[in-house]
Amino acid sequence: MSVTHETLELHTRQPFGIARWTHSVYTRTFVTFEQDGLTGRGEAAPNAFYGETAATVQAVLPAMLDSFQDPWDWDGLHARQGAVFPHHHPSVRCALEMAALEWCAHSAGVPVWRLLGLSPSPIPESSFTVSLAELPDMRRQAHEAVLKGHHILKVKLGTDQDVQIVEALREEAPTARLRVDANAAWSRHEARRMLEVLDAAQVELLEQPLAAADLEGHAELRRFSRVPIMADESLHHASDIPALAESFDAVNLKLAKLGGPLQALRALRTARALNMGVMMGCMIESSLGIAAGVHLAGLCDWADLDGALLLADDPYTGLDWQAGQVRRPTGAGWGVQRVSR
Repeated sequence: MSVTHETLELHTRQPFGIARWTHSVYTRTFVTFEQDGLTGRGEAAPNAFYGETAATVQAVLPAMLDSFQDPWDWDGLHARQGAVFPHHHPSVRCALEMAALEWCAHSAGVPVWRLLGLSPSPIPESSFTVSLAELPDMRRQAHEAVLKGHHILKVKLGTDQDVQIVEALREEAPTARLRVDANAAWSRHEARRMLEVLDAAQVELLEQPLAAADLEGHAELRRFSRVPIMADESLHHASDIPALAESFDAVNLKLAKLGGPLQALRALRTARALNMGVMMGCMIESSLGIAAGVHLAGLCDWADLDGALLLADDPYTGLDWQAGQVRRPTGAGWGVQRVSR
């Protein structure tokens, strides 16, 4: 058995901004598991909001690798990771779980979605993100995305110009479906004020308007909102979902924050049992990390899987995109290949 890893700096085509920060460089760690001539691969995409950085990934990864024993023992892998580190370290767990699943899929000669017994349901069209920037630049981003054939725009908000941004982008893209994401930046008062603006612009989803811990505020806002409200920052673990059901209409599942594809499936099934809508989301990730989300996205109502489309130097290739529509991989494993360098 051989387990190796490498860390790369991935660069976005332009600075990517949300309410909390703007970055152009994202450090990602790639894990490869090899045994019996078969390979499994995974990606760690840490996010400081969930308690991880590139430095924490490097600090815990050696001990985490020791938990990688039998790739078919998925429950055992999860349990051993928890025993090694009581803290979550979700993106590292995700990378190892991805690698185990792909190795098993290669062993069986099937895609991961087939290995997991998932139905080949249609994958929802993905949104394309208009990141937070000066208003003329956000107009340009929206204009270019529509020209490339994207029909759904996800607009980052969280400034004192949010009303103007929504109105300007609706004007710039009159036929596009709009979704907005405040990334937990609004106060309760600001969120109530924005509801009329979102209605007028025919926004179809409102993601994480208030602080992550303000479940009461989200529940109150939900009573007044005609736009479905989705949890992102409020969701860290699959076990969080029952507590979110009274405050949100839907949840955004990101493999790197939940701890991997199997944990995302747990979260998805819990959300469905509670009659909540589900989005398959992502971080800024390579096509390897995005591919894992694509394998599960057919179970979801919405998709936000554009992370690799925002990169200037994606180290993986193989996903078949037609504007915002991605085809489910048909080859064994995750269905992507490393770019020759």
